[in-house]
Amino acid sequence: MKDLAKISIISMSIILVAIAGCTTQKSAEERTVEIHNEVLTVDTHIDWPIQQFLNPDFNPSIRNTLGKWDSGQWDLVRMQEGGLDAVFMSIFTIQRERTDEGHTKAKEIALQQIESTQKMIADNPDIAEIALTPEDAYRLEKAGKRAIFMGMENGYPLAQDLSNIKLFFDLGIRYITLTHSKNNDLGDSSTDKQQEWGGLSPFGEEVVQEMNLLGMMVDISHVHDETFWDVIKLTKAPVIASHSSARAIRNVPRNMSDEMLKAIKENGGVVQVCFLDNFIKKMEQSPERKAALEQLKEERAAWVRGELSQVEIEKFREKYWQIEQQYPKNRPTLAEAIDHLDHMVEVMGIEHVGIGSDFDGGGGLVGFDDVSQMPNITQELLARGYTKEEIRQLWGGNVMRVFNEVIQVATELQKLEKAQK
Repeated sequence: MKDLAKISIISMSIILVAIAGCTTQKSAEERTVEIHNEVLTVDTHIDWPIQQFLNPDFNPSIRNTLGKWDSGQWDLVRMQEGGLDAVFMSIFTIQRERTDEGHTKAKEIALQQIESTQKMIADNPDIAEIALTPEDAYRLEKAGKRAIFMGMENGYPLAQDLSNIKLFFDLGIRYITLTHSKNNDLGDSSTDKQQEWGGLSPFGEEVVQEMNLLGMMVDISHVHDETFWDVIKLTKAPVIASHSSARAIRNVPRNMSDEMLKAIKENGGVVQVCFLDNFIKKMEQSPERKAALEQLKEERAAWVRGELSQVEIEKFREKYWQIEQQYPKNRPTLAEAIDHLDHMVEVMGIEHVGIGSDFDGGGGLVGFDDVSQMPNITQELLARGYTKEEIRQLWGGNVMRVFNEVIQVATELQKLEKAQK
């Protein structure tokens, strides 16, 4: 009887422990919130809203309502709502004429965007600060502030003047995406009609070396494959791809092949999954949308070339917005984007993958429309079995590690250069 009683007591204890476990077990939503708030969340590529060029009155200090033409996909309020700790704001210039006038204008635009970023910080000192190092990001996370890094998308504003790299570095730029949609004086783009340099230009080689020396990350998103391989051979520091996805899943030149992913792993770098629909999955669009956009083709080309007046820009904007409302774009889902992340992790390992939304540069998917929805990524990662530590690496740990290593390489190169003088 004593043995039976003992068994009963043990059984009851097991039941009570089980009941206690059930009552304390957290829901998937609670687990998502907990982890999302505990890890450093970094988006390596967010643009000033495209509307910034059409509507200079865009205000990043207020909550802009998603769904309006001038709302953009981010602002400081929505960053707070989405638990996004740090961003690399893209200082982006459209590729235009590679003339003295074109380069001067590009430099002016870049400086204006840096000034806009600085003004945003000056207007919101209790909410955000400019960040220059990984230590800044972690410090600001603990203080409950947003860390605002800056990265330059397109080396076009550098012209052929190496001193411009130091100028922009001193103003806070911490990576340069070497090219954008067209070839420039640094090298060949992945999406230009034909190659010009066969990879990096001689000036582009100097740029990579100078960036290594300064401690500025080299960003190989947008570059031609041969430009990529030239960078990998030349750089002494790990590289980043601030917003690129997997070519094995979506075969477009902007995405990284498995061979390229493996090379970045060997380099010690990191590739940030891009959430721009066409890089994730090809989606068929309605005939009505295609026809309507075709009618805007010439106006859009003129806008890109900088040939439209402000009045003409406003008219173009209104026409485009009407098309978006009448014939909405078919887009992939967030889950389909995370398929790219899964593939990259499989090819490269968890230490070499990150997140770069490309919000306001074309990014946005079903279930992922603006920065307030950043926890949806964490939720999807948890649902797929990623651990808290793995999610920490993906969200910000990996890119901050690379950033630190880039700074360490620069320190060693500067010591060597000083010793040689």
